[in-house]
Amino acid sequence: MSDQSSDGTNPFCVIINGLHAKSGGGVTYLRNILPELARMPNVELHLFLHEDQFDLFYPINENVRVTLFSFRPTFLRTMIWEQLAVPMFVWALDAHVVFSPANYGPIFGRNHVIMLRNAVSVITLTRRAGSIMYWLGLTFGTLVSLLTARKAIAVSRYAKKLLSFGMPTALSDKVEVVYHGTRQDRPRWERNGGGEPYLLAVSDIYIQKNYSRLLQAHALLVARFPDLKLVIAGREVDPIYARSLYKLCDEMVLTKNVVFRGHVGTDELFELYRHCRAFVFPSVIETFGNPLLEAMAVGAPIACSREAAMPEVLGDAGVQFDPWDHEDIARQIEKLLRDDELSARLGELARERARAFEWRATAVTTFSILKAAAGSRSAGPRNVQ
Repeated sequence: MSDQSSDGTNPFCVIINGLHAKSGGGVTYLRNILPELARMPNVELHLFLHEDQFDLFYPINENVRVTLFSFRPTFLRTMIWEQLAVPMFVWALDAHVVFSPANYGPIFGRNHVIMLRNAVSVITLTRRAGSIMYWLGLTFGTLVSLLTARKAIAVSRYAKKLLSFGMPTALSDKVEVVYHGTRQDRPRWERNGGGEPYLLAVSDIYIQKNYSRLLQAHALLVARFPDLKLVIAGREVDPIYARSLYKLCDEMVLTKNVVFRGHVGTDELFELYRHCRAFVFPSVIETFGNPLLEAMAVGAPIACSREAAMPEVLGDAGVQFDPWDHEDIARQIEKLLRDDELSARLGELARERARAFEWRATAVTTFSILKAAAGSRSAGPRNVQ
């Protein structure tokens, strides 16, 4: 890209601070939003990553300029680089705005915009000292970043309410809700008949994903449907919690009926969506839920938690359960297993509802918020060397 557009005006320079996008929804968001933002008129995009993150985003749109940082990527060092090095680059590039698609970012970055997406209430679920300290730090960082940011994007109404900390209207007014999107341009993603005899759950393994109760519910279902399997696709981000799930499988004699697939690529994942008998999303704390929306776009029958942001995303396009009650989880899933007509109807409703969530619309609204955060500078000259 040149530093000046064909009509002689300077491009709108955006720095995207991607240092915290290492797994799950953060990676999904950036991989999908970057090509859409790159299509915006007269924009200059810079993406900041650690060198270890590069493979997560390769290939990167050719209209995005990538800067790779090299340092030992501990939590503390990442925070130091974010708070000290990123603002220096922002000022050196004379960028109009810096966007951190995470709860916090460089508080001295010019015209800083953050994204409220990590539910700090996860702290209520953990008893481990290290996890408690992490979530306390995240809570503090979120609050400080919200106070100092020009604008904030919340990924759902639930996220806005939760992560505004009950602040006065003057502060919460800087937060705008912008939903994530999904790809809907691949006909092969459509469902393959009524599905095969397995339930599918997709997300990296954390305590808030509530897989322990899902396993308890699955044990009840296997007693009635002996050939039914549960496939869990996602990285073991919390190894201690993952080990507790393996132990629970052994105790309930479920090892032949539960498959932990680990991380799977995009093509393989959507084949799992296409062929599953039902998709199950048991999370108790979730600000949006990308896998839920992906399953909707494919038209899978869905059994979903009624907590947090899930009802906001799913609407009436699936059956909902109390995620704290494994018997209710099993009961609602069984409705789908026994009623093919209900499953087909809810799958069509889910596919139709998913059409309201598109990455292009997400990008357009996000870009307008970035322009608003830049204020009068978005139309002014830049001192590009």
